[in-house]
Amino acid sequence: QVQLVESGGGLVQAGGSLRLSCAASGTIFSSNVMGWDRQAPGKQRELVAGMARGGFTNYADSVKGRFTISRDNAKNTVYLQMNSLKPEDSGVYYCTLSQRGLRNWGQGTQVTVSP
Repeated sequence: QVQLVESGGGLVQAGGSLRLSCAASGTIFSSNVMGWDRQAPGKQRELVAGMARGGFTNYADSVKGRFTISRDNAKNTVYLQMNSLKPEDSGVYYCTLSQRGLRNWGQGTQVTVSP
């Protein structure tokens, strides 16, 4: 079992910044990918960013250059620094941890970007 607890969401004006954090606990294997998905109202959940334990990262095209993912392997924690936020970035952001073919999600944290 894996537990993921997110924090850091909130309301921000367009152009502002937010930093999300997620702490993982439970059975965590040495090879895993942690990241973030998001879901806007009426839309499908989509990948925002992911980072392997070894450091490889990937981002959705819509956030490249604005968002930065990082992680602290010793703490099993992943972060998402979001800059130059746009209203279309609004949604529920879910922390993810993928390992051994399984993807786990946290409860989600709301991010709202006002125009």
